[in-house]
Amino acid sequence: MADGGLAVVSVLSGNRNFEGRINPDVRLNYLASPPLVVAYALAGSMDFDIVNEPLGTGTDGAPVYLRDIWPSSQEVAAVMDEALSADMFEESYAEVFLGDERWSGLDVPPGELYEWGTGSTYVRRPPYFDAMPETPAPVRDIRGARALARLANSVTTDHISPAGNIRKDGPAGAWLIDQGVAPGDFNSYGARRGNHEVMVRGTFANVRLRNQLAPGTEGGFTTYFGSGEQTTIYDAAMRYIEAGTPLVVLAGQEYGSGSSRDWAAKGTALLGVRAVLAESFERIHRSNLIGMGVLPLQFLPGESASSLGLTGQEVFDITGLEGSADGPLPSRLSVKAGDVTFEVVLRIDTPVEADYYRHGGILPYVLRQLRRRSASPA
Repeated sequence: MADGGLAVVSVLSGNRNFEGRINPDVRLNYLASPPLVVAYALAGSMDFDIVNEPLGTGTDGAPVYLRDIWPSSQEVAAVMDEALSADMFEESYAEVFLGDERWSGLDVPPGELYEWGTGSTYVRRPPYFDAMPETPAPVRDIRGARALARLANSVTTDHISPAGNIRKDGPAGAWLIDQGVAPGDFNSYGARRGNHEVMVRGTFANVRLRNQLAPGTEGGFTTYFGSGEQTTIYDAAMRYIEAGTPLVVLAGQEYGSGSSRDWAAKGTALLGVRAVLAESFERIHRSNLIGMGVLPLQFLPGESASSLGLTGQEVFDITGLEGSADGPLPSRLSVKAGDVTFEVVLRIDTPVEADYYRHGGILPYVLRQLRRRSASPA
């Protein structure tokens, strides 16, 4: 498929039609009902009129149309009545909380606190509370930031944090191999979402991501402006973090559309991204970014990275936040990118979201609230 330059498609009855999700080589994925999935499979193509053109030819040589094989409501009801019974569900769920011998044989350490294992490649202690001060630090402007990615319209949460297969030649695959995991046992990002080491390495690693800062590439690549070399987004982000350089992402319309995956915001924050500048945001992903301490900044109507002449190679200063210790945050901030200065809308839309951001995200906010309540006299 790749050698021939084919645009291969899939038809599925699930609810996730992100590109590259079914298979890295499948660029287009269409959602359909289960009967239509079967019909397209019989036809073997999507390049036809499924209502008026035949799906194939019968054993008698006559064309077979969708209307010939589509079951009636009565036929569907008859099959369900014959195949389903209450006994099936009662039997299946009677011991659902007991588990099998593998579940009952698990070693459960005593105590009320979870004991984080150090050798698991599925579940790791996350770093969200490492070195967290008892009170939040003052809100600061963002200065000297570099762009990690410059993206176009309709970047989905699956582009940001894929849930599909883990490639052995990417940062996540390399980490798993270092841990002694064979490529055949990688499983998927979705299965390893309890391990931040895998998930942060998979952030912006979708094989179909097109980052304009790494022209000629497809996947999780960028240009590290400290040296000018192209490298993986994860490796560049770690070098920026080591240098103390904050990061931004430039994007177009509908940033974060699709599934409201929490790791799309978690991974972004763990890469050191402090702000996303987009033309518009999907509402839940916008909220999730704030929940991880990342600023959602929206270009003014009619403006975009392209209209402002931004290439993504600029150094960014985002100002107007300092002095906002209490009360509402400013509705607009100023951005200086190279020689260009412009205003953006700060998409922190509610007082509660402002509190989350001041605390560095919803997790530190909740923990500090719990601490305060536990310290208060009854």
